[in-house]
Amino acid sequence: MKPIIEIIFEDHDIIVINKPSGLLTIPDRYNHLLPSAISYLKSKYDECFVVHRLDKDTSGVMVFAKNAEAHRKLNLQFDNQQVKKIYHAIVQGILQNDELEVDIPLIQNPNGIGVLPSIRGKECLSIIKVLERFKVASLVEVNLVTGRQHQLRAHVAAIGHPLLVDDLYGENSEFMLSSIKRRYNLKKNTDEKPIISRISMHSCSIEFTHPSSNEVVKFEAAYPKDFEATLEVLRKYAKL
Repeated sequence: MKPIIEIIFEDHDIIVINKPSGLLTIPDRYNHLLPSAISYLKSKYDECFVVHRLDKDTSGVMVFAKNAEAHRKLNLQFDNQQVKKIYHAIVQGILQNDELEVDIPLIQNPNGIGVLPSIRGKECLSIIKVLERFKVASLVEVNLVTGRQHQLRAHVAAIGHPLLVDDLYGENSEFMLSSIKRRYNLKKNTDEKPIISRISMHSCSIEFTHPSSNEVVKFEAAYPKDFEATLEVLRKYAKL
């Protein structure tokens, strides 16, 4: 069964989608049968090219090219940091500053998965703005100026505020209502289900120059249910 992907916009050059969490961008190198966004799109269109990637567990807006020339032009914009990518993330703790720049270089972890802060790493810049604060967490907007692999996750962890859910750069693999609601009681013979059980970040918007019209275009993707539910729970039970 093919995954259902919301197509936000398409024309003769580009396809913009809202990728669901849990879906790969490209096929898995070991199991090509696992669903991926590009495989789904190639089953619907004659040509389709990957321009950028989102982690499997990250939801949100992505752009794909429908021809080689559009692919080339979009790649140049990404390479030259001319694409504005805005993410929303729920991080642990309360950020004191309303806005901050994080310019910590990152290097591939030689001993495992992910990246590490290092003066020998690649230049990385994230601009973080606080949108909402709770007793145990903060909702932030992050402009990934450079857009390296795992940049957002590594940067918020490096400043002491890892994602609310991130078992690689933080310590939580899920977020439970019982962690913030007093006198939380489960019905007999039932197990508590997590509000969100994947990394708590979402690709909100992307802005770039259209490869044919040369006009600046912007596309946005609404929050998925688990991200929205997490914010609703925080607003209700962890309000400052």
